[in-house]
Amino acid sequence: MSRLEKIEGEVQNLSTDELKTFRDWFERFDSAVWDEQIQADTSSGKLRSIAKRALEDHEAGHSTIL
Repeated sequence: MSRLEKIEGEVQNLSTDELKTFRDWFERFDSAVWDEQIQADTSSGKLRSIAKRALEDHEAGHSTIL
C-alpha cells in the first residue's frame, strides 16, 4: 500500500467533525503552498512573459471589462 493510499484510507475513516476540521486545515495549507509557488514564479521572472502579453493584448483592445 502506498503512502497516498494510506492517507486516503485515513481520510475516509474520519468522522464528520474531523472531516470538516481536516477540510479547513487543508484549504489553508493548499492556499499557502499556492501562494508560495506564485511568489517563487514571480521572483524568478517566470510570469513576466505572461504579464507582458496580457498588457499588450489589453493595449491592443483585446480585453473586456468584467
